[in-house]
Amino acid sequence: MKTVQLKKKINQDWQYLSPKITLVNPLVLVFGNRYMLENQTIYSQIRAMFPDGHLVFGSTSGDITAKEVDDQSITITAIQFENTTFDIKTCNLLDSGYDSFKTGEHLINQFNPDKLKYVFILSEGSFINGSDLTKGLNATIQKNILISGGLCGDAARFEKTLASYNENPKPGEIIAIGFYGDTFEASCSIYGGWTPFGPERIVTKSTSNILYELDGKPALDLYKKYLGEKSKDLPGAALLYPLNVKIENEKQSFVRTILNINEEENAMILAGDIPEHSRVQLMMTNVDNIANASEMAAKQALEQRQNKQQLAILVSCIGRKLVLDQRVEEEIEEVVNVVGKETVITGFYSYGEIAPFYKETNCQLHNQTMTITLISE
Repeated sequence: MKTVQLKKKINQDWQYLSPKITLVNPLVLVFGNRYMLENQTIYSQIRAMFPDGHLVFGSTSGDITAKEVDDQSITITAIQFENTTFDIKTCNLLDSGYDSFKTGEHLINQFNPDKLKYVFILSEGSFINGSDLTKGLNATIQKNILISGGLCGDAARFEKTLASYNENPKPGEIIAIGFYGDTFEASCSIYGGWTPFGPERIVTKSTSNILYELDGKPALDLYKKYLGEKSKDLPGAALLYPLNVKIENEKQSFVRTILNINEEENAMILAGDIPEHSRVQLMMTNVDNIANASEMAAKQALEQRQNKQQLAILVSCIGRKLVLDQRVEEEIEEVVNVVGKETVITGFYSYGEIAPFYKETNCQLHNQTMTITLISE
């Protein structure tokens, strides 16, 4: 595996973060600021640098390298594989009438399942139902296929996200990259670091990812009561106080971020489904807990490996970034300390993370986690 990394900051030229080498038929991951990706020349700029590259774009709430987290830039990680082949498929949520399940199912069914080892998902993040997307991805996939990735971001604006494959970035797009090869290996783990507090409440009225009532009372009113003075900063303040969701007959609980509020209906719009009769609790965290959780995710991903990793794809949540603030690089440093400085680091801050729970197989939508996928060939 050979890699090249470049970065472009606003009003600056491209800068190489690694030695400049020529790659053949590379996979080119382009993560960055939504406004910069809307520049109609960005595709042609990167195509000129990688004429035979497979260009995959995604807007972020901050792009990640081993040394920096930046939400005012674009980062390119170009990868030439020696013993691995990859196939790239796309779907657009707008074409399926916003049916997230159908989109996920159709996307995964496009792959040849023979010797498929791993699928990386880069999804639009502004109007998708991430829970339904992962259910669709799991519907027909073989049990031994690892799926991980994330929902694109738009800083903390939540206006729109962009993604594309070999064209200018656009809304609604979902990209899946399937990896094949006898020597290819991928391992993945997630960890949150958030602590539940306060009383548990029962979801008494919800539809898909919209929460209307807790214990028979308007959900938004209750949430504002708990936030007190901070409620005036909604919906942004909700990223610091997500919900722990325990679903009936499920072993694991989920963290759900509140993406928006509906004052007229006294409701909250979450990043994923929140079924009726599930139990919810507020959550909180601090910088140390988040950094420690990232370290734990890296260690768990390493535990599952047989060969030395060469590439690490990190997908962390915008809510974690807001908590960390000026210390945001600390959770990346914890990962680098575990996987080693020789491992190439790429990734982004997201509106939702896609991965299985530790030692499970089916992928799930997560919020407020650090998701780490380690790759080698």
